[in-house]
Amino acid sequence: MITIDGSMGEGGGQILRTALALSIVTGEPFRMINIRARRSNPGLQQQHLTSVMAAAKVSGARVDGAYRGSTSITFEPHSVKCGDYTIDIGTAGSISLVLQTLLPVLVIANCNRVTLEITGGTDVPKAPPIDYMRHVLAHNLSLMGPRLNIEVMRRGHYPRGGGRVKVTVEPAAKLRPIRITELGELRGVWGISHAVRLPSHVAVRQAKAAEEYLAQLGLSPKITLEYYEQGSDPHLGPGSGITLWAESTNGQRIGSDALGERGKPAETVGREAAEGLAAVIKAGAAFDDHMGDMLVPFLALANGESQYTVANLTSHLSTNIEVVKMFIKTEIEAIKRTSNVLIKVKGIGLGLR
Repeated sequence: MITIDGSMGEGGGQILRTALALSIVTGEPFRMINIRARRSNPGLQQQHLTSVMAAAKVSGARVDGAYRGSTSITFEPHSVKCGDYTIDIGTAGSISLVLQTLLPVLVIANCNRVTLEITGGTDVPKAPPIDYMRHVLAHNLSLMGPRLNIEVMRRGHYPRGGGRVKVTVEPAAKLRPIRITELGELRGVWGISHAVRLPSHVAVRQAKAAEEYLAQLGLSPKITLEYYEQGSDPHLGPGSGITLWAESTNGQRIGSDALGERGKPAETVGREAAEGLAAVIKAGAAFDDHMGDMLVPFLALANGESQYTVANLTSHLSTNIEVVKMFIKTEIEAIKRTSNVLIKVKGIGLGLR
């Protein structure tokens, strides 16, 4: 059994999510101690507990220590079960982070199709917004073979939650490696600016600020506005945000996002997202930093060597590499270059067929 110190590296929930996924696909049980030890509220919180229980449901695992506040768990997976799953986080916990746990498993599962209906937070702090998952992650995973569709049925913001998302995964027998080390020319830039339980001008102002900033780089983003008339808004609480993405002639997408909050001008939200996208473009990186650390588990499972670049070697990326290497005996390198970082991953070609 593998033992993992949850306080290693950046010490957050990503260590647990990656461990759960790779435990299932490799069949290796693990014990994790000091879960989220470096956080102000250490131990399993509701969204982490939901990830554990969802992983257990999908794999028929035996779990010890799965309760709120727990700082150690033992996870012993069995085999992946095909079917339709309903998952309720029960709070505004991030749906995207639960997906980070399950997707490395589901994209290579021995199933024709798996569907998930997840209730929780779609746009919450310290997590990728659902628009990033459906327009950036899903697209980039399609380059590796699987098909992934994410439908937002209702948004959910902190603290009310209540977001509902339907996810459909059509797995691949084995994942194809990715070899994209340059950004390439941009085919275009797109985005979604949303505001729920708020005046429509919030979404408009976010989009306008992003458009004005990106225009300085010669870019003309096509940003869709999402807002609701008073009396027809189905959401439980107010919230806003914007997600931007660009697609390259090399086939991949990069993304950036920003979330609204009380007292934060809509113009600041839009500009933050635009600045983030511009930083990736200026670095010439093939992928944005968030995608850079998300890709590692998938590429370690892929059938061949992958190479890609990110702008920065973040603590999340470094930690994810170390966790992956605990479950998969392979070579993963991070090589700093003049303007970005080259990541090399030797995939083991694992499929669950």
